[in-house]
Amino acid sequence: MEIYLDNSATTMVAPEVREEMMAALGEAYGNPSSLHKKGSDAELMLKKAKERIAQPLKADAREIYFTSGGTEANNLALLGGARAKKREGNHVIISAVEHPSVSAAADELAREGFQVTRLGTDERGLVSPEALKAALTPETVLVSVMAVNNEVGAREPFEAFGKLIKDYNSRILFHVDAVQAYGKLRLNPKRDGIDLLSASGHKIHGPKGIGFLYIRDKVRIEPIIYGGEQQKGIRSGTENMPGIVGMGKAAELAYQHFDERISALYSLKEYLQEGLESLDLVRVNGPRERELSAPHIVSATFPGIRSEVLLHALEDRGIYASAGSACSSHKKTVSPTLRSIGLSDELAGSTLRFSLSSYSSREDADAVIKALKELLPQLRRFVRK
Repeated sequence: MEIYLDNSATTMVAPEVREEMMAALGEAYGNPSSLHKKGSDAELMLKKAKERIAQPLKADAREIYFTSGGTEANNLALLGGARAKKREGNHVIISAVEHPSVSAAADELAREGFQVTRLGTDERGLVSPEALKAALTPETVLVSVMAVNNEVGAREPFEAFGKLIKDYNSRILFHVDAVQAYGKLRLNPKRDGIDLLSASGHKIHGPKGIGFLYIRDKVRIEPIIYGGEQQKGIRSGTENMPGIVGMGKAAELAYQHFDERISALYSLKEYLQEGLESLDLVRVNGPRERELSAPHIVSATFPGIRSEVLLHALEDRGIYASAGSACSSHKKTVSPTLRSIGLSDELAGSTLRFSLSSYSSREDADAVIKALKELLPQLRRFVRK
């Protein structure tokens, strides 16, 4: 038996995606920049993928720029966006719970002389619009806030942020890290004042090594990779055609039967949360309301048991979860997200993340709860008094 509940780290590649990628590997081996037929065939496939990705965003295909993944897209948005605006101001705002690819890019901007403000959250992981409004200054050139927190599933009020930012100064760039939101929420950058939006293929049953940055028409950012003129010089390098084709197909699948699929995910999430809360001493983290949370992330704290110990005990039973963000799970420092929602270092070190997909089932949730009912009393016996 295998129960995979680490879909926020990465997802299984959908069979339909694999099929299209294999066809691209065999047939679309031309360089999209080449002028011959093989090149034009590849260029057509690239354009089709952009259209598939842009359609649910109500965006133009020309506003989609492919990257090697969400990390590069976030770096391009922050570094490229802030540097392009440095003559207008030197202030950048992010939240305290951003993914490392945003927080580390902000650290680099600080080294370059930018002032960086980090906004805290409430106990649910939500940044308040009032806090953002208070942080804006005439020197602010870029704001970056994730759409969905990758550890506790909090859905930030990015629509309200966009209006607030543009009302204050329409020239401020607003970036949204939508890596955990694309395919899970309905997103409309133009409606919500979003200038830059990042996403990743392997979070939506597409391949690894591919992502995109939406750049609103007429928004100028500086490249961070040099040496070619692909993608209007914004992101140089020969395009990863099999990955692009795969992400395009994954994007199409992610928004098919969307309302029905997302409603089912929310129901399964709530079923798992109820099961976890029925266990002795277990605390579920993050917002409970659907409008304030993503449909696929469940965070739970198991006081008295180290997360690594519980992870491996579950793995022995074929159940795969996570101690938090896969990009930071090897670090020894406490998660900024868990600290921001008020967990002590000890409780943060006893927290797991279960993340669902459309391939998850109630039977999976039942198996997890059954395993935990058996494991928790056993593991707590070994806790030193």
